[in-house]
Amino acid sequence: MGVFPDFDGLGGIGDLRAIVGALLTFVLIVAVLMLIVSAIVWAIATAHGNYATAGKGRTGVLVSLGAAVLAGGGVAWMNWLLNLGQQL
Repeated sequence: MGVFPDFDGLGGIGDLRAIVGALLTFVLIVAVLMLIVSAIVWAIATAHGNYATAGKGRTGVLVSLGAAVLAGGGVAWMNWLLNLGQQL
């Protein structure tokens, strides 16, 4: 069965791909910066015994890791689905 989406059927699809790529780059950069800042806050708050702030820093680390995994994994998953569709 030769069913595959026609990405060239829409006008401006190249621009859309460029915009999505730029947004993905922006999300990954923000996630890494958030990870660094949250880890620093978590370490300083734990060292000073402020466990409420340490908990918020830990939450920030987990959220930033989740965002990076979802952003990076989304591209890999979509490529896998497109390759799977070509094989069918």
